[in-house]
Amino acid sequence: MKKYDVIVIGAGNGGLAATATLAEKGKSVILFEKHNIPGGCGTSFRRGRFEFEVALHQLSSLGTKEKPGNLRKQFRRYGIEDQINWIEIKELFRVNYADGTGVSLPADRVACEKHLGEVFPEEKENIKNYFEIVYNFCKESEEFAEKSADSAAAGEPGALKKKIMKYGFPKMYPTLAKYGLKSTQEVLDECFHNERLKLALSAYWCFMGMPPSRFPFSILAKCTNFYIEDKPFYLEGTSMMMNQAIMEAAKNMGATVKLNCGVDHIIVENGKAVGVIDEHGEEYRAKKIISNISPLHTYGALMNEEDVPEEAREYLKPYTVGISALTCFIGLDCTPEEIGFTTSFTLNYKSDDANEDFKDAYKLLPENDPLVATCYTVDDPSVSPEGTSIITAGTLKYSTEWEKLSPEQYYEMKYEAGKRIVARLEELYPGIRSHIEEMEVATPLTHMRYLNHPGGAIYGYEQDLNQSVFFFPSESKMEGLEFASGWVNACGFGPNYMFADKVASRVAEEV
Repeated sequence: MKKYDVIVIGAGNGGLAATATLAEKGKSVILFEKHNIPGGCGTSFRRGRFEFEVALHQLSSLGTKEKPGNLRKQFRRYGIEDQINWIEIKELFRVNYADGTGVSLPADRVACEKHLGEVFPEEKENIKNYFEIVYNFCKESEEFAEKSADSAAAGEPGALKKKIMKYGFPKMYPTLAKYGLKSTQEVLDECFHNERLKLALSAYWCFMGMPPSRFPFSILAKCTNFYIEDKPFYLEGTSMMMNQAIMEAAKNMGATVKLNCGVDHIIVENGKAVGVIDEHGEEYRAKKIISNISPLHTYGALMNEEDVPEEAREYLKPYTVGISALTCFIGLDCTPEEIGFTTSFTLNYKSDDANEDFKDAYKLLPENDPLVATCYTVDDPSVSPEGTSIITAGTLKYSTEWEKLSPEQYYEMKYEAGKRIVARLEELYPGIRSHIEEMEVATPLTHMRYLNHPGGAIYGYEQDLNQSVFFFPSESKMEGLEFASGWVNACGFGPNYMFADKVASRVAEEV
């Protein structure tokens, strides 16, 4: 039996960051990962002469070297900032409408307001007012979070805190109080008349897998603010390079990393998580365990049923498993310019009603689903061989209908799904079909198999108004056990790294 301060389960983004932070703080930590590479969704794979990015579209909260965001500061602490060639993306995204027109948003507030005002002149003043709301919301959110942390550290009496919240909160934080619990659709309907402008400003809903009617405005506001102020980034060599660098940094700081070695069982004694048994039967003990996998799998598959606290069952009962994806990974034998791809990240609509079109996510095959397409070669020509392009294109899909298929039906429908997505791309970029050299299709069942997530969920639990932001299931209901993944926090690369850093920093103080 081996002993450590902390055991981390799963080398996804959160698990890697938690391990690196604990090692940085001098704690003995061991990380278990069942796959032969780290990263979870943050990996890549090869087909022919192409290496495909699995999940990352844009990295948030990085900032520039001169004006670093919180994530860059974290990477700087790990010593990996200068090991990676960061690529700044000049446009936030492009939204393409059903009639073939579209609008691209610059990654600059002044330029963005100006451009949208030119495209939608009747909404010019509303656009300025909207960005004021977004920026004020984020400013007040940050101030409120800092004050709450200070009052908690000072041991402020609960009754006094409640009184301040009841009577002082709306005056101190008017924008946060007014919009904190509203959906994206509610806020956009209040601010604008033009439906296409609403589509242009709400595009980040697809980053969390919720339609505008269910997507929290608080997440949209923060995404908009972060990406404009800290700029969206990609990196040379796919997200795999970033996660490989974090793993190596953690090992250099003293962490033990075991790839090809999953955890078979969490040891629970007197209601406390005290260790694990790996898949080879080896036992490890620790003062704390951090799980980077879903709470459902942590409690349901890694513990004896009698060890799972009833409180944990009740706590997680209201939460529903989130959406998965249907994605085509495509290697083209031409440059992006040859087929008309000029903005790396695009969201493509079949109508002006995103909420109605999103309902197709519950269907087996893509029909009217909004199509997310990313051409990585636009921002990084070196990502594929000279004269070629890499594109990922797909729709958000729940796994339910896919889970009903027989093996024979599955392969037939997988082929049909890929064919339909290519047909959509052909409408947007005529001639693209004839340039396809390699293509791989990933379904919700593919994500289920590789991620080991219930339903192949790519964003954890549903990131809607009832299950996210103020209501994330981030509390551990078992002594000695913590969670550090997108299942208990806003999902995404930047948010996961930074949340895990906070969890690990707190755990380091406790052990």
